[in-house]
Order: sequence, then C-alpha cells, then structure tokens
Amino acid sequence: MQLSHGGETSPAAAPVARWSVEQVLALAPDAASRTAGGRLGTAGPWSGTGGDGAGAVWGLCEGSGSTPYRTVVDLTGPAYHCSCPSRKFPCKHALGLLLLRAADEAAFRRSDPADWAAAWIEGRRRRADGSPGSGAAREPTSTDAARKRAERRAERVTGGVRELEQRLSDLLRGGLATTERAGYGLWEETAARMVDAQAPGLAARVRELGAITGSGPGGPVRLLEECGLLHLLDTAWLGRERLPEPLAATVRTRVGLPASAEGPPVRDHWSVLAQYDTPDGRIVARRIWLYGRDSHRTALLLSFGAPGRPPAQALPVGTAIDAELTPYPGGGQLRAELGEQFGAVPPAGPPPGIAAAEAPAVYGNALRDDPWLDAWPVVLRDVVPVPAGDGWQLADARSASAVPIAPAALSRPGLWKLVALSGGGPVTVFGEIGHRGFDPYAAWDPGDPEEGEAAPAAARSVVPLV
Repeated sequence: MQLSHGGETSPAAAPVARWSVEQVLALAPDAASRTAGGRLGTAGPWSGTGGDGAGAVWGLCEGSGSTPYRTVVDLTGPAYHCSCPSRKFPCKHALGLLLLRAADEAAFRRSDPADWAAAWIEGRRRRADGSPGSGAAREPTSTDAARKRAERRAERVTGGVRELEQRLSDLLRGGLATTERAGYGLWEETAARMVDAQAPGLAARVRELGAITGSGPGGPVRLLEECGLLHLLDTAWLGRERLPEPLAATVRTRVGLPASAEGPPVRDHWSVLAQYDTPDGRIVARRIWLYGRDSHRTALLLSFGAPGRPPAQALPVGTAIDAELTPYPGGGQLRAELGEQFGAVPPAGPPPGIAAAEAPAVYGNALRDDPWLDAWPVVLRDVVPVPAGDGWQLADARSASAVPIAPAALSRPGLWKLVALSGGGPVTVFGEIGHRGFDPYAAWDPGDPEEGEAAPAAARSVVPLV
C-alpha cells in the first residue's frame, strides 16, 4: 500500500531540517493515531532504520505478524509508504518512525536506501524529474525544482489558512457559546484539515482551542483571545511577503514549516541557568537555558526523549561551558543548537538582572518580534517572594512594584524552595515573564557576586526551582 500526502514532489539535494515532536504529532489524522504512534516512537520495535540525508528515512517495525512492516517517509512532502493495512495517513508506523527521528536522530545512520525502500523513493524522484527511467541514478534536484516544491507547499498552507479564517468567522458569527455544544470534535476536525494543508503548527494551535472550550470560568475570554492570536497568525501568513524577514521566518515557524539552525555560530562561555523537562503525552521535551557571558545572549536548547527515555542532552544547572551555539531563524527566536564544545570553564555569578517593574516592558518588547510568545526569559534582581491573595508575587525590595507568580508555579515545590532561600530578604531569580505572570526556574543565594566577579562557589549556590 502506498500512502501519499498531497502528491508532493521529490526532496531537494540539501539536508532536510529535523522535525520536532510537536510537528510530527500535528501530522496525526486523529487522537488515536497520535497515541498509537507515540507507543512506536522508541527504538524497541524498530530495526534497519536509516536515511539518505536528502529527505528520505525508513525502517522495519515489528507487528503482530512474523514479517515486520516496511515504512518509508519522504520528509519533503511529507509523503508516506507502509506495508501495513491501515487506511490512515500517516499511519501509526510512519508517525512512530518520525517520532523516533525527532528524539534520536543518531538512530538514522546515513546510507543507501534498503532495497524495499529504494524503489518507492526513486519512483517519486523520477516523477518529480519528469523522466521515464526505471531506476537509473539521477542528478541532485535543481534549485528551481526545490523552489517549485516550496511554492506548492506554500499554496497548500495558504488554502488551509483561508479555510481556517472562514471557520473562525463562522464561529464568531454564531457566538462562542456554540462551541460547547459542538464539543471537541469541531476542533479535531478543523485540526485535521490543517494537517491536510501541511500546516502542523496551525493544527496544534487549533487543538489548544479545543482544550479551552468548556474549561470553566474565564474560558470564553481565553477562547476569544486565542482566536484573535490565530487570526493574527493567519493574516501574517497571507501577508508574509510584506513582512521583515526575521518576522516572516517567525511566521513560517509558527505555522509549522521545519527550520534548521543557521548563521555563524556564536562561541562564548555559556552559563547553565535552568534545565527542566515537560511531558508531552509519552514524549518528554527538555529545555535548557543558557547565558553567554561575553555576548550577553540568552539561548534555549530544546531536545526530546522517546517514550520511556529521557532526552540525551543534559547540562547541570550552575555549570558553564566553552561552546559554540548556532541560532535558529526568526524574529525574537532564542532557540539554538549546541555545536562544538571546548570544555568546562569556571562558573560565574548570576547574569545582570532587572527590577521587577521593568519585566512587563521587556516581555512587551519581545512581542513586537513574535506576537505569539507566551513568555520571555528575564533575571529579576532584589525581589522578595510574598503572599498576595490566593497566590504569590515577587515584590521589588527597592520600590512598591511587584510581579505575580504564574499559576503554574504555585503547585511546584520550587516555590517553597524560593521562599526558604529568601527568608524574607531579596534574592536574584531567573525565569520567564508572560501574560500569566512570572514563572521562576532558578535562584541565587543572597550575596552572590554579580556577573564578571570571581566566584568559584557561585555555581554551588544556584538553586533549581523546576
């Protein structure tokens, strides 16, 4: 059986960007496929995995029968081929293969395709070249062919965006109260349409709307806000030619088009500010925050672990490394890829901080580059955690200003670590400020030296809060 996704043509000669777990899961045709694919996103059931470096990956997946299922994916389409009897595309085996690649790219050693995968891959590439040959080696795809593929995918995304805009208009015309009667099925069906349009980022945001429906007090307000942000993203995509390139790159990323780290690497002494894992179903996403002492840049390393396994990348909080980071494109994007490491360096004290009163303005400025940001990293200096109504806030020790602590942090043990560390006195805290408040990730003991001062014991006094 051959599964294809929109008849997309063959891959370019250049390497294809590694997909994230979120982008893979957004391709699933339904929730059952996401769950089944997640169970196959580990190395256990797979053998014979590989990739050609130009967009094709393949593998053999153990099933209930004696013969494993043969699965191959062309990432440039994407398009899928699997020997299983499923009529869904992508099937659970294709999703599992892509999830394994997202979590452990090393499992896909670059090689020539297996015989059973080669015929399908070559057939797609011959059709793209317009040549009737029956297996002869072909030259790498031209730049013009790659450009045409990108244009065709952009056309599909544009069609999905226009359809989504119409659905949002119908929703607002009928009133938000109708969404509760329609249930989650309305959003799941709309998300599936965005997957068909090859816009997994839009599909993920649509599913988030479904989670808001019927969520209790304040749900309609949050739903309206998220619909407004989704409309803004649709409008930005339709007018992307008129946007500055950094913002246009952000829009492409938010829609769900894969991107690779690019540009000259930045070598610096990077302090590890925080590391924490976030479960995404059976997948685990790990976020590591770094700060460059000379470049004064904050960077985010993002990695994923297959079901049952933690992500391979790990950096202890409080340490520092001499390394190169390559940034990802996009306005206001902080994500980077860790490159060559030249060794450990002595840790330093906390990065330069700002007053609590300045934090909302920093987040507001970041929204100009990426209006879809939920939060932005900052270091707050001289703040004291104090109760505030049903929650907590970080009060500025030098003024009457304060920022609320985000609701998500109130149930974590890290809040009480922060309170104990402060002891009623001012501390320096690293975290993210957003429209829900400040989420603390790490704190330094009172009296730690500022950035640039010799402090060999500073790393030991960093307290992780997540």
